[in-house]
Amino acid sequence: MRILAVDDDPIILELLCQFIEAVGDHNLSTAPSAIDALEFLESNPDDVFDCFLFDIQMPGMDGIDLTRKLRETSRFADTPVLMLTAMAEKRYIDNAFAAGATDYVTKPFEVAELKARLNTVEGLLEARQTRTKKIFATQSLAEDVNTVEIYEPISIYDVENVIDYLAMENYVAQLSKQSLFGSTTFAFTIRQIDAFHAGLSAFEFYSLIQDVAEIISDTLVGRQYLMSYAGSGTFVCITESGWRPDMQQLMDAINLSLARTELYNNAGQRLQPRVSAGGAIRLVWKTGNSVMEALAAAHASAEEACVAFEKSQSNYFELGQTA
Repeated sequence: MRILAVDDDPIILELLCQFIEAVGDHNLSTAPSAIDALEFLESNPDDVFDCFLFDIQMPGMDGIDLTRKLRETSRFADTPVLMLTAMAEKRYIDNAFAAGATDYVTKPFEVAELKARLNTVEGLLEARQTRTKKIFATQSLAEDVNTVEIYEPISIYDVENVIDYLAMENYVAQLSKQSLFGSTTFAFTIRQIDAFHAGLSAFEFYSLIQDVAEIISDTLVGRQYLMSYAGSGTFVCITESGWRPDMQQLMDAINLSLARTELYNNAGQRLQPRVSAGGAIRLVWKTGNSVMEALAAAHASAEEACVAFEKSQSNYFELGQTA
């Protein structure tokens, strides 16, 4: 991989050069500040980087603002960013992931840990490239078959506080090391997602997922949260500031917005997606695997609510036919 590391400490940059050389076949470039990094990237528009390693506390512009700046460009909208920082406070972790960080590693770290994180990045890049080709290969085609697996997480761009599912898992892993007071996780699942997936092209399906994500994000505006698309029509959220949402009211608000929004496929047929909401699960006092289990439970809860809704509709129609 081609990697750019940015840190104002020359000793750290020298150590990273040695570490990167030891962990695999990578090409490392370095910059002593965020400003220098931006100037280098702007003056070398054809250079391709597969991964960034950023410190947070740097003079002039910190690593979080640098991440946010790069995420605003199409060139580096989804390039993995690993924060390598001494800042372990939760507010830094929250801000880093909200800005678009993929992972967060606190100093000091070991060579084995850095190697594991870079291996994860390589796997992410390979999976993402394959998925993106499938999605956009059908953008200009009239084919009806969706070439993206329904269970695959999809990267969503330009929607406030929406991050990749790998980044969400890494964020939750960081939460498990911190005080979880005030954190709550919950999820929404698009009803009849199988039918949407079967009837839409890959690009149409991707567009639907992005539109629903934007509506959920708009409904959560004013709240401190992160959200990710986990696949199978399910969006998983983690919210802060002690807010525990009324899931029925939140679901109704999202579905009202969906009803008011005109969404169409390429044939001009209107799409009318609706969501079901699972239960809100508090993360207080949860650590380690129990936090990941809570995230999975929120995911499962939303999917179960979706199944229950479809079953209730089926029972209603059967009852009507009997009467």
